[in-house]
Amino acid sequence: MEVREHEIYTLEETASLLKISRSTFLRLIKRGVLETCKVGGQYRVLGKEILNLFNPRVQQRAKLAYTKMKTKLERIGV
Repeated sequence: MEVREHEIYTLEETASLLKISRSTFLRLIKRGVLETCKVGGQYRVLGKEILNLFNPRVQQRAKLAYTKMKTKLERIGV
């Protein structure tokens, strides 16, 4: 399936395109890796944001978020 830059995708469509679970989708939002809008309580994602996930800068932000979370978990002994 082709991702169109100006198309709007639902949570389910985005998760399917990225082959990720709902919980992973929500983690990406929480960590600031994926930008979304909520419309009537449902998430909407602009195709441009999905394509940005494959940008090297986004990967660096994701890696930084992962490292911070790992460090916090190590500190509390999880």
